[in-house]
Amino acid sequence: MTDKLRVALLFGGRSAEHDVSLMSAAAVYAHLDKKKYSILSIYINPQGRWRRVESPLCSRQELERGRFASFLPWEASNPDESTAADIYFPVLHGPFGEDGTIQGLFELADVPYVGAPVLASAVGMDKAVAKALFTGRGLPVPKYDVLLEKDWRKTPERSLQRIHNTFTPPFFVKPANLGSSVGISKVKSREATGRALETAFRYDFKILVEEGILGREIECSVLGHDEPRASLPGEVIPYREFYDYSDKYLEGKTRFGIPADLPENVTREIRRIALEAFSALDASGMARVDFFLQKNTDRIFLNEINTIPGFTQISMYPKLWEVSGLRFPALLEELIALGLEKHTRRKRTLERT
Repeated sequence: MTDKLRVALLFGGRSAEHDVSLMSAAAVYAHLDKKKYSILSIYINPQGRWRRVESPLCSRQELERGRFASFLPWEASNPDESTAADIYFPVLHGPFGEDGTIQGLFELADVPYVGAPVLASAVGMDKAVAKALFTGRGLPVPKYDVLLEKDWRKTPERSLQRIHNTFTPPFFVKPANLGSSVGISKVKSREATGRALETAFRYDFKILVEEGILGREIECSVLGHDEPRASLPGEVIPYREFYDYSDKYLEGKTRFGIPADLPENVTREIRRIALEAFSALDASGMARVDFFLQKNTDRIFLNEINTIPGFTQISMYPKLWEVSGLRFPALLEELIALGLEKHTRRKRTLERT
């Protein structure tokens, strides 16, 4: 018999952010209090098949070795294969993990889980839809446009003309449904636009074109449900021209200002907008909200929201909470408690109908 809460970590997944998920899950596993939690590790391979593993700290060879299931086996005749848990903690970045799909599976199975519900997850993953909601809320977002692959293939010259009539280099091209700076290009000349579009369309059928804001990159962490709170903001100081995948996860040359050196009124406004963005999506649990602070004007621009932010050793989400007074183990404990509370509330609501 044990009084430990059984927590199932899900990591890996089918998205281009598979490797980032492995790093995040390893950090979460390392910081979960083993005296309070019994941890069940569930690895999802790039083909979307599932298996129990010893932990996220296993080598890639160990993760891939063994029998996989095509669907999550909530009940199993062999206890060693069961994935039953008290709460599920998806540490899955990008499509098929952060986009409402796994959250929908949890809802169907009627099990508690950490993080945002289906709608908020789906909207947060789709940057185009999220920006539309932010704009409707009156939040300051950079100028942007949305381009579908079918339109690009059908009328490429018209698409290029529309972009060039709207944006002056430098501007950014990115997939609408991805993160970790995968597929993003900084376009510094009109001649480079076509290549940037092709790069983004490798990852999604819908892409965003966004004006380039010259200034500082600021991030803020949010935690909670009905009365969420925002951390102190932090600053990302990229080694490259912008905070791309290599800069984030491979080279490790990025510097961070934690907390960011900002005037008190700017800090206050960033935290306010972060909470507004969280509320606009009806999010819950956790999110990291990213901003630009324009050079010379100090105008604040809301860039995007991430409902399953990174938890790697360099990730801002836990670092910002630590500098705000909440250490990594306590942060994970609160996220688990919020997930259990959300599930209990949901069940009460359903019982009244």
